[in-house]
Amino acid sequence: MSSEFLWYIPNTVEPGHRGDTVTDDHHSLDTLTAQAEALERTGWTGALLGTGWGRPDTFTLATALAARTRTFEPLVAVRPGYWRPANFASSVATLDHLTGGRVRVNVVSGKDDLGAYGDSEGDQAQRYGRTKEFMQLVRRLWTEEHVTYDGEHFSVTDSTVIPRITPRLTAQGERRHPTLYFGGASEAAERVAATEADVQLFWGEPLDGVRERIQRLRALSEELGREHAPLQFGLRVTTFVRDTTEQAWVEAEARVAEMAAQADRRQEDSPAYNPHRRTAVGQQRLFELASRGEVLDDNLYTTPGRYGAGGAGTTWLVGSPQDVAKSLRRYQDLGITHFVLSDTPYLREIERQGEQLLPLLRG
Repeated sequence: MSSEFLWYIPNTVEPGHRGDTVTDDHHSLDTLTAQAEALERTGWTGALLGTGWGRPDTFTLATALAARTRTFEPLVAVRPGYWRPANFASSVATLDHLTGGRVRVNVVSGKDDLGAYGDSEGDQAQRYGRTKEFMQLVRRLWTEEHVTYDGEHFSVTDSTVIPRITPRLTAQGERRHPTLYFGGASEAAERVAATEADVQLFWGEPLDGVRERIQRLRALSEELGREHAPLQFGLRVTTFVRDTTEQAWVEAEARVAEMAAQADRRQEDSPAYNPHRRTAVGQQRLFELASRGEVLDDNLYTTPGRYGAGGAGTTWLVGSPQDVAKSLRRYQDLGITHFVLSDTPYLREIERQGEQLLPLLRG
């Protein structure tokens, strides 16, 4: 199975995300389209679009960018409490039809500002139970007609989504519906991934951690009686690439020093900041890596997590294009086939890494 390489578009109204260029029009349609067009031009498959209350609506952005591009595939991040499954299945089926099968979906179960959009708080079992039903029902609505489903959290009666999803052949095999990506490192999350997801996304953990999780998820899939095609695996990580190894480390350390100096002005002041994110099991796994050393597996830099970086910004793969390509190939050897990479400034790095890194990975 060949690998796929996507980028990341943060989708936030505040400029300067993780060191991005600060401009008044950073979230204009023209600016975001320029990024999507650069992704097409330099060989990326598409991009993950960030989601969360306090950000612009992710599905609207995906639709706008898809309309302005020809091959760009939006990986649309969504929350089950923000969408009801039948409405979401219908919206995705329509966009998938209009774009010729370019839509991907990343289901997010982490806590958010739930009350702001009419959702309610629940414990971990409730959240992941609801997520499981959401993914089950969406998949059925895309692949079956006259669906009746009566779950604890969602139900539909005699439901058929129009237009129907068209099955397609891709480099990853037969695509019967938009690919369902999913993240989460807790036991409850992994049980959902093992049975319902198409792709399990990992953060930038060391190779031994990723290897162990892949083995566990494969065993869980068999134990729980997975009914779908085998679970695939993906990596979401910052790739800090410069022309030489020395230049990359000098600039990476300088950026971390700047982050340390500005640690009292973190993104907690942003209306899009999600305070729950830092308490997630997967995020805690990344923070704990710093206790093992500043650099793991040759060039996985853990220090950014000490100074406010979160998510994919917690750890960075640092080096020359050859260094970073070598590291990513080691993840490929473990079974990773979907990569979501990024660094800032976003447009500059789309082009730099598209021209210098992607050819090494695909060659």
